[in-house]
Amino acid sequence: MALKRNKLTLTSEDKTVAQLKRIRGQVDGLIRMYQSERPCVEIAQQITAARNSLSRVARDVLTNAADHCVKEKDQKQLNLILKELLK
Repeated sequence: MALKRNKLTLTSEDKTVAQLKRIRGQVDGLIRMYQSERPCVEIAQQITAARNSLSRVARDVLTNAADHCVKEKDQKQLNLILKELLK
């Protein structure tokens, strides 16, 4: 069963979109770094930063969905979200 995307509050949704756009900028920067043959250590540091940012967004989205499930008393969906959070 797939996780349903619950409607985020406008503030949370705006924050999430802004975070994803920043991550897209990080990835675009990584492409430029790779194409310009920057040192691999610098590239690896930026990959780690982008991966950490993406993990934070995933956690925030799943936490918001879990909050929604608690409010809606949707135990089945909440269990799926908790499994994702604990991966």
